[in-house]
Amino acid sequence: MAAEKITMPQLGESVTEGTISSWLVKAGDQVNKYDPIAEVMTDKVNAEVPSSFTGTIKEIVVPEGETVAVGELICYVETEASGTVEVPATENTETNEVTSSQADSSDESMKKRYSPAVLRLAQENNIDLERVTGTGRGGRITRKDIEQVIATGQIPSTSESSTPIVNKEKAQPKAAKPVPPGQQPKTQIGDIEIPVTGIRKIIAQNMVRSKTEIPHAWMMVEVDVTDLVSYRNKLKNEFKKNEGYNLTYFAFFVKAVAQALKNFPQLNSTWAGDKIIQRKDINLSIAVAKDQELFVPVIKHADEKSIKGIAREINELALKARTNKLSADDMQGGTFTVNNTGSFGSVQSMGVINYPQAAILQVESIVKKPVIIDNMFAARDIVNLCLSLDHRILDGLVCGQFLAYVKEILENMNEKTVQVY
Repeated sequence: MAAEKITMPQLGESVTEGTISSWLVKAGDQVNKYDPIAEVMTDKVNAEVPSSFTGTIKEIVVPEGETVAVGELICYVETEASGTVEVPATENTETNEVTSSQADSSDESMKKRYSPAVLRLAQENNIDLERVTGTGRGGRITRKDIEQVIATGQIPSTSESSTPIVNKEKAQPKAAKPVPPGQQPKTQIGDIEIPVTGIRKIIAQNMVRSKTEIPHAWMMVEVDVTDLVSYRNKLKNEFKKNEGYNLTYFAFFVKAVAQALKNFPQLNSTWAGDKIIQRKDINLSIAVAKDQELFVPVIKHADEKSIKGIAREINELALKARTNKLSADDMQGGTFTVNNTGSFGSVQSMGVINYPQAAILQVESIVKKPVIIDNMFAARDIVNLCLSLDHRILDGLVCGQFLAYVKEILENMNEKTVQVY
């Protein structure tokens, strides 16, 4: 018998680590090659990790809820093979001391082995890694250590002294002084504690990063979509019968945004430190909820699709999300986000930008409002469009022009101007 290693796979070109959300096997279970053994979450997608071997699960190394870098060991599988090398038991204290010394030396060498995620966060926040004490194996600095340093606000830059900063959350000994009162809320009798894990943990990390790094600004316009509502209501039953899926209002809004981004490519951009990258492709991220989880799949080349094609993709991506079938490719490449907050009855909201995009547009609920037309009141269908923007990349002028153009497109959508198919 031989013990084979299974490591954290690469689940996307920009993914550097993953969180074990749940193990589908336990030690002693028999598995075949390609059988799913664990569910993994990244900042891009949920995915199953298949076994690379046929055999018996010997040891699970990484517990549920822990985040590990791509390529790191997560479990052992015992397979039918020859040539297993057994390590002989040590016979004297001297041998033990040598082994311990070698392990210490190996651990010491781990301290300066930084994962891509650690390097990226350190560079983006000007953190001197020489001054951070890691809590990982052998003192290795983990992403959690960097996030803890960022959260405290005591960021050690290269211009400061060389005194190490310790991650107090994990490196603090049991006898150390307690955290000052008021820093974290305390649980009271009758309260329910809900561990922050899985998708909720990833969302929290991404939102903190977005609000910490991106200077948000906000704008809103009212749009009269009375003609659009009439046109969609006229088509929806026949469309559902012929196509098998719904013709939603959201498909019209996505189409209008895609058209507007062609005229205002500044909003289809990414901040990249010393430069701004203006994207050629218009790939629209949309938010899809499943229970308490939120996914952001992408409609690729939305400007090249008809309203029917967009409606089909919205339906397919939502179905994939609810059946855990979203792939890494479904989640990658988004350049601008359109969020259908109106589906919850919201009429006004400020979205948090989907890092590293330049903006996010909230499409609110369509409501009947009294509007003055020709000095007379009329009931009209009105929707608010709320835009959050990265003020490093975008200014009020271009964003105001963008919203005005989207408004113009939507207010002129009717059976004479719009081809759904």
